[in-house]
Amino acid sequence: MSKVIVHIDLNAFFVRAEEIKDPSLEGKAVAVGREGRAGIVSTCSYEARKYGVHSGMPVFQAKQLCPQLILLPGDYRFYRTLSHMFRRFVRNYTEIVEIASIDECYADFTDVLKDVKDVEAFFRKLQLDLFKQTQLKCSIGVAPTKFLAKMGSDYQKPMGLTIIRKKDIKKKLYPLSIDKLYGVGKKTLPRLQALGIKTIGDLANRVDTDDKEVMNQFGKFAYTIKDWLHGKGSDSVQAESDDPKSLGHSTTLKHDTDDFNEIKLVYEELCKEVSYEVKREKMMGYTVNINIKEANFISHNKSITLDRPISDAKLIYKYAINLYEKNFLGISVRLVGVTLQNLISNKDVAVQMNLFVGEEDEDKTKVLINDINRGFDKPIVMRASEVKKEK
Repeated sequence: MSKVIVHIDLNAFFVRAEEIKDPSLEGKAVAVGREGRAGIVSTCSYEARKYGVHSGMPVFQAKQLCPQLILLPGDYRFYRTLSHMFRRFVRNYTEIVEIASIDECYADFTDVLKDVKDVEAFFRKLQLDLFKQTQLKCSIGVAPTKFLAKMGSDYQKPMGLTIIRKKDIKKKLYPLSIDKLYGVGKKTLPRLQALGIKTIGDLANRVDTDDKEVMNQFGKFAYTIKDWLHGKGSDSVQAESDDPKSLGHSTTLKHDTDDFNEIKLVYEELCKEVSYEVKREKMMGYTVNINIKEANFISHNKSITLDRPISDAKLIYKYAINLYEKNFLGISVRLVGVTLQNLISNKDVAVQMNLFVGEEDEDKTKVLINDINRGFDKPIVMRASEVKKEK
């Protein structure tokens, strides 16, 4: 029996969060991003997209396309709060939830839907209930695999609901342009078009016949594509543990990129999310791990284990970006992620350091003590000299 896998994607999440704070923004061309020549659009409203503005676009270019664009710097603390509300909402239905990024998740609804006669009505109500409780809008894909569920949530936006069964693949997916296939980025797209592949159906027919040109283009990944388009992809949703040994976030980029400045901005936000989660759980971690997925879906991981645990976003970012710079510069990536591993409770943190330090170590000591104390309601660690002053 096939599972029922659901992918829920919050529509233009950052912009929608800004609209919740300021309803006057609704219906306007709005983008979240940074000013300046190096600024990148994180996301934009559907009104802005009508002018050709899209995620990952340089801000100066977006303003050229849409002079009336309203650019906002982003309130990431508020975004994380809404993201937690979203996750709690989904977990009211099922505990089998896999967080894909701050604005999307996979969930296994197999058991939830056993006695549900009208699946479409069930998910329409879920959409409306989410909106009533959080004011967030979402698109939902329902399918037997994670790939098909992801394709379903992308099929109609905003507030779309698409159910894709195996028998629906040819009818619903094959006519779509090839750029709509999950995983096809801006560098892969022209190569496929050069091979005469214009639709997902074109690609499916070529991989089914083991076309040499396509096999050379994708290598072994061509067989994965063949499985996906025959409804044979993964249906395993990785639920988070109640007592996590690691906490991480990753995001699939809107396009393949090797632009280090763009990637640094993404990692900066991911590290803030990880830090927020870790501190919320009152934990710290010894190991910073980063993962990337190339445009051809090959995955890589690199990590560094520290001699003391951390939870501060700036420190996580420092080690994460150093790992990236040493190992992955120049690689065109589709997904990036960061995880803080080997977590321990703040209560179990044993600080093995000499609190009587010389001047050369004073700054390092302050950083360490401040980092530890951030995880508690009030400062509990201080230097011995400060203890003497208190006495």
